[in-house]
Order: sequence, then structure tokens, then C-alpha cells
Amino acid sequence: MGRPPSWRKTVVVGAGPVGSLAAIYAANRGDEVEVYDLRPDLRDTSTHPSSLVKSINLALSERGINALRSAGYDDLLATVFATTIPMHGRMIHTATRSGTLHEEAQAYDVHGRYQRSIDRNELSKVLLDKLDTMPNVKIFFQKKLTGADFDSKKAWFEDLCAKPKYSRENPSRRAPEHEVHFDFMIGADGAHSAVRFHLMKFATVDYSQSYIDCLWSEFTMQPALQSSRYPGGYQISPNHLHIWPAGSSMFIALPTHGGSFVCTLFGPVALFKQLEAATDSSDASSFIEKFDELFPGATSHIEPQSLLEQFRRNPHLSLINIKCAPHHYGSSVVILGDSANAMVPFYGQGMNAGLESVRALFDIIDRSKQAASRQEAGFSTQVHDDERIDWHNPEHCLATALQEYTHTRVADAHAISDLAMGNYAEMTSGVVSRRYKLRKSTEETVDKWFPSLDWKTQYARVSFGNERYSDVVAKAKKQGRVFDTLLNTASIGVVAGVAYYVWKYTRLSGR
Repeated sequence: MGRPPSWRKTVVVGAGPVGSLAAIYAANRGDEVEVYDLRPDLRDTSTHPSSLVKSINLALSERGINALRSAGYDDLLATVFATTIPMHGRMIHTATRSGTLHEEAQAYDVHGRYQRSIDRNELSKVLLDKLDTMPNVKIFFQKKLTGADFDSKKAWFEDLCAKPKYSRENPSRRAPEHEVHFDFMIGADGAHSAVRFHLMKFATVDYSQSYIDCLWSEFTMQPALQSSRYPGGYQISPNHLHIWPAGSSMFIALPTHGGSFVCTLFGPVALFKQLEAATDSSDASSFIEKFDELFPGATSHIEPQSLLEQFRRNPHLSLINIKCAPHHYGSSVVILGDSANAMVPFYGQGMNAGLESVRALFDIIDRSKQAASRQEAGFSTQVHDDERIDWHNPEHCLATALQEYTHTRVADAHAISDLAMGNYAEMTSGVVSRRYKLRKSTEETVDKWFPSLDWKTQYARVSFGNERYSDVVAKAKKQGRVFDTLLNTASIGVVAGVAYYVWKYTRLSGR
């Protein structure tokens, strides 16, 4: 069966998971697609990992899975799943006052649903390999977007592979540049997006960027040198996301294939400076002592000298939070993923939200096409906001679809961004608090035995459902108010009961 006829050329900037999936969606709808990425092809064995600055391990949950499932290729999701490792919950690592190490498993979901640990690069490879099989897709690596005119629909890319030559016209030896014409551009080129930069020259964009007081650095936990109680040579359970909470900081570990874990240290700038100062000593014993104090047991899984060397060698990076609106301009361009809403990683939703944005975008574009088809067939169609839509003009239909996408998606993007910021406190300290455990247990019990009440934990709604993020926030706040009321009522009842008992006992004793 042949692909549908194309009426537009779509240029995708960014070949990460979000950009690659967007290219698959566009190509599956008949567009002629060109993908441009600043970096080398990560499938090339000569590509150095240092060019990939983001965390290489992610948690794939329902929203991302649904976006992959909806791409239109049955084999795609199965291929992705083959690269993942199930994580059924969190494993919290603490120590008692006497110093005894303690592990506590916390299931993600009362119904047994789980997240999947996935290597970012492996996911990108699967999606790029799929694009290579599509005849209407071309991929260009080491191409830098240097300019864009979204009125005339032209863009300019520097070819970073070519050797620049000195000439009177090129005294600065800039790489050669070529012009690309397009009908539609999708920007998925990350938090420091060049597409967003040029979009802001044409659209009136409200934009905010903030860095939080938290740095992160990655470590590798190698497989066990001797026999392990876990299959595959893992030192700790491969089916959990491991957390060492430490108040304002935490150490986490996600499983990878081959028995190793990718670990990440998150902490305030002051902590990193303190640890950096500790590495200056000759034996650096103070560094290990501080690490053991904060994250008890971690150095029993990562050899102390290796831990020290990795901290010295690996970059200490900042975390950025970006919000902007709108996410589009006319029928020319739309931005997705971190380009539109970069968020901190503490809800594990950055990639999932980006993949969901792809599905949401093309769902709206598809509905716009269907409305145009119904109009041509003589059926009546509802026009939003009393705007007259020229259904015979594909550009007008696309512009209307992008406007609807921005209208709905901005609210959800901002909602999950705020949730991610708030979840840092939960992961660093909330997971061991009695109130957190009580509310989680209460909501899961109601969800299990009275599902018709639609009473779920916020985490379950975010990670195992496809409700709009903004709706999840509204429902979680409502449930929180009810829980607080019940908890306060119960507390008052207990206090009143104790007071009554004391009063009665006092009277009886006096008599």
C-alpha cells in the first residue's frame, strides 16, 4: 500500500527522541521530511559520548509509550520495549541511627503497573533506524541552524562537516551555509533551541528561564565482580529506581543492560563546592566520608576511588526550567519538547511529555484535515471562536490546528513543569515521611477497592495515564483538600477522645 500524497515539505530540527518521532509521524502522513541535527550520528561508532551532554538513562512511562504506539507502526513499540528494563517501584536506601543499612521498596502502582528504564541513545537509534526505512525521509547530521525566515519559509544551515576555506567573502572561515525551503518546520532541538530563538523574532513570545539551586553529575555502578543474588550480575535490584534521599540532595540509580547502573547525584551548588574542595586533599578521605554520611551504602556498590575519579572527571551541570507561549507561528513552525518547555528531571516526564506533545500535535492536525474533508463533502463543521476557516486552504487549516495546539498544550506544559519542580522535595525527603506514606496508602486503597470513585495518586495519573497534565493537577489538589480535611478531623477526634478520657479519669480519681 503506497503512502498518501504529500502536500508539504516538513523540516525537523533535532534528531533526538522527540524530533525523530515527530519526523516519523510527519512522514507517515505523506510529508517529504528532512531532519537536521547539530550533532554527529550517534549510531556512528566514532561519535564520542562527550557530545551527548544529557543524562543517558530515562524512565519511559505510559505517555511516551502511547505516543510510540500511536505512530502507526506495530513493530516500533516492540523494538523499543526490547531495549528497556522494567522498574516496578522505588527502592529507598537509608540507615538507622545505629548505622544499620536499610532498604524499603515502594511500588509505583497498586495495580502493578511499572515504568521502564531506557537508554536515551538506544531509543534514538531505534527511531533513527525507523526513519532510515522511510523513502520520504532524509537525515542530515552536523548541520547548524543559523537563520530562519518564517514568513518566506526559508532556513539556513551551516555544514559543520565541510572544511571552511578562507576567501575575501569568508575571512572568518565560517563553515559553508546552504538555504533550505520548507512548508512546515518542527523545532525539537532542546532547551537551547535555535528554532525557538528565531521564532521569537516573528511571534510575540512570553518567555521565562530559570536555573534552580541544584547541580547534577553522573556516575556508573559496575556489575558485581563476584556472584550476585540478582540475575545479570546486578549489585542491587535491577527492577527498581534506587534513591538515597538526603534532605536537600539525593543519589539515584537506574538499571541498564549488562548489569550496570547509571547513577546521578543531585544537590545544591554549595554541596558540590564542598565535595569539590574535599577532592583536593591527598587521599580525599573527607570526600568519601561526606558521601557515606549523605548516601549510606552507596560506596559499597561503587568503589570509593572510582567514585572519586568519576566525580572529578564527569561534568557538574546545571538544571534549567523554561516556559514560553505561544509554541507556534502561523502555519510555519511549532516547537516541541525541551524547545518549548524544558523541565527539571524529578518527575521523569521530560521525554514522555515531549513524545506526548508529538502525538497531541498530530492528533489536532489530523482532526483539522478531517474537518476540511467533511466540509468539502458538504457536512457542517464547528468553527472555534467564531473564526471563519478557509477549509480549501491547507495553510489556513494548519495555522488553525497549530493555534489550537498552543492553546491546549501550553497549559499542560506549564503544569508538568511545576510538578517536576515540586517533586524534588518528595524524592529528597518526602518518600520517607509518614504523611506521604499515609496519603499514598489511602489513595491507593481507595483506587483498588473503589475504582469507580476515580481516586488515584497524582503519580499514577501522571505516569500511568494520559489525562491532561492540567487536569491531573486540578484533581490532585481536590484530593489533597479532602485528605487534609479527613486527617484534621481524625486528629481532632483523637485529641477530643484523649481529653475526654483524662477529664473522666480525673473526676473519678477525685471522687
